[in-house]
Amino acid sequence: MELTRDQLEAARGRLIFACDVQTLDEALEVGERLKASVGLWKIGLELFLREGRPVVERMAALGKPVFLDLKLHDIPATVGRAIRNLEGLPIRFLTVHASGGVEMLREAQAAADSLSCRPTLLGVTVLTSLGAEDLARDGYPGQVGELVQARLGACLEAGIGGVVASALEVGDLAARTPPGFSLVIPGIRPGSGTQDQKRVATPAAAIAAGATHLVVGRPIRDAADPAAAAESIVREIAAAAVTP
Repeated sequence: MELTRDQLEAARGRLIFACDVQTLDEALEVGERLKASVGLWKIGLELFLREGRPVVERMAALGKPVFLDLKLHDIPATVGRAIRNLEGLPIRFLTVHASGGVEMLREAQAAADSLSCRPTLLGVTVLTSLGAEDLARDGYPGQVGELVQARLGACLEAGIGGVVASALEVGDLAARTPPGFSLVIPGIRPGSGTQDQKRVATPAAAIAAGATHLVVGRPIRDAADPAAAAESIVREIAAAAVTP
């Protein structure tokens, strides 16, 4: 399929690279290699705890927005204060656990609205490392999709701007969400293998189901040519987006 430059650029903006490295220097190194190939950087808990605010500032300086994936989960007041402590950082997306309940989500949204960068909050529904057997072990007898839908409902009630879920649920979520709502999908595997994820999909399948953004880490980071791996995923996203 012949893809236009605009289609490729739009697809690139939907690809989030997970900077799952240990140090700021490593993040900057991989960032320099990939800054022309991806749309956003995801900075997770382990890198943020080691490097702090500078990693967000330095990665944003490479010219791409930052998705700060902290998965905050605590009582409402604590989550609200934690988010307000992020003032001054250039953040596009910020995660909280949707399992924290509607009041926590409302407090989180109010805190996010107070930040000068006004990030989109994403409610993490059910981690992609969990399956039905894990939920059953924790006392939840239903299907994963039922719990994801319930947590989407809490996010919508609280005014949250998006959720994180697996591609297996995204089609049902897209049918319930308003225009502009972000459906951010991790557990993306261009080829075979799941690593520590249980609910995975290819880029094309996730986009076709309704994902707005895809999070990809190891399949890019561990490739022999990370930029080429990212470009391949961008082309798959673009093709899926224009396929009827």
